[in-house]
Amino acid sequence: MTDGRDNGQGRFVSAQAVAERAGVSRSAVSRAFTPGASIAPATLARVHEAAAALGYQVNDLARGLLANRSRLVGLVTSDADTPFRAQMIAALSQALIERGNMPAIINIGTTTEDIANASRQLLRYRAEATVFLSGSPPESLVELTRRNGQPLILINRAETGLDSVHCDDRDGAQQAFGILSMTGARRFAVINKEDPSPSLAVRERAFAEFAAASGFKPTIVRAGHSDYDGGREAARQLLARGPAPDAIFCVNDLMAFGTLDHLRGAGLRVPDNVSVIGFDDVPIAAWASYRLTTLRQDPRRIAREVVSILDRRLSDPDLPPMSVHIPVELVVRETVKTRRQEARLRK
Repeated sequence: MTDGRDNGQGRFVSAQAVAERAGVSRSAVSRAFTPGASIAPATLARVHEAAAALGYQVNDLARGLLANRSRLVGLVTSDADTPFRAQMIAALSQALIERGNMPAIINIGTTTEDIANASRQLLRYRAEATVFLSGSPPESLVELTRRNGQPLILINRAETGLDSVHCDDRDGAQQAFGILSMTGARRFAVINKEDPSPSLAVRERAFAEFAAASGFKPTIVRAGHSDYDGGREAARQLLARGPAPDAIFCVNDLMAFGTLDHLRGAGLRVPDNVSVIGFDDVPIAAWASYRLTTLRQDPRRIAREVVSILDRRLSDPDLPPMSVHIPVELVVRETVKTRRQEARLRK
């Protein structure tokens, strides 16, 4: 009787090998690993004993192809190594694995063709759904996925007609302006990137609106990238324009870190001379060298909402588009002047 290991040639143990070892039919092995299938307890025990002895694992990919749907869920992203994106991928992966899915991470470029190629690949593998952490699928691709019954879920993007999960960017911007205005600031600035994503654009626009409603016109400075170097470059441009601002809203933490380092290198004291606030609350924000005041997004809650939408969409494909907005939390550390810090400075 073969043990299914194929003499060390590295092939996977087959269900037929398990059936032969257990002395049952091939279909009995299939039933033994199908939840809810009818099989006698004694037969089930023999199959599981044989499978354990041989090291057999169910081929879920083959099962998915036979059912015309795999358990794969694609996570399409760019800049996967940035702190918040890495947190988001980790949270989504964990939530999907707990649901019984296999996340497939595709790190792409920023062009429409990059996004389309990634999505077509996931369609070929019969992915159960695709979650976009970056970029927006072109309309032709949206229609193709709809015809194939594959849900698309967007994170922090506002395209109509698709399911989406967003942090509340407007409320975050309002909280940012609120705490900065409480410092007595008169010269406000916003640091963003050129050609910002929809989420970053909302943060900038909303902050400017709340500032205008209070009689202020913030200076807007944009750099080439929304990363640490982009923050340093934007801060350099900002200081070169004239008097330094006394309150700066950075649309993400990475730009805030670069901004802080440039300000300090230019001889400005934070928060004594200028207050700085970020957005995301990545782990580095709590480090002693930054202690950044910021707005916290909760990756685990976002992931839970994505899974909830996926469950509802698969159970009823005809539901209208679902959009969930998740609140952000103000995390006060040491880069925005507060009454407690003012009291400390007077001592």
